[in-house]
Amino acid sequence: MDAKTVCQNKKARFDYFIDEVIEAGIVLLGAEVKSLRDGRANLVDSYAKIKKGEVFIHNMHITPYPFAHHVPLDPLRVKKLLLNKREIRRLIGKTEEKGFTLIPTKVYFAKNGKAKVELALAKGKRKYDKRQSLKEKDLKREMEEGKKRSEY
Repeated sequence: MDAKTVCQNKKARFDYFIDEVIEAGIVLLGAEVKSLRDGRANLVDSYAKIKKGEVFIHNMHITPYPFAHHVPLDPLRVKKLLLNKREIRRLIGKTEEKGFTLIPTKVYFAKNGKAKVELALAKGKRKYDKRQSLKEKDLKREMEEGKKRSEY
């Protein structure tokens, strides 16, 4: 894929079990697009909510573009996501199930130059699940180090 990644939520895979990934367009203003192209965005603590049949992203921080003084924008403003009605209906059904939530995992520019958000349908991990993930990660790292040592 020939897409330019702007930012990623790396902690999402640690904090959540990711069930499904969906690509959505995002409604932005001109200065926000320029800031995204400069890589000035942050997905920490951001989430998506469905209200009245539309999907919105909350707490996504886009730093104001320094050369756009004519329009003062709130960096944390709620942004609308663009999805088909069929996809939204399916997401409503999934998020009403116990424990499922919508988490943005990545913001990028597609081949056609449009800003896209990768939304994950996720279920929160418990503390013991996180510990298990860390153990698996450590074991994998030790195995890789063992392979490297045996090669030399």
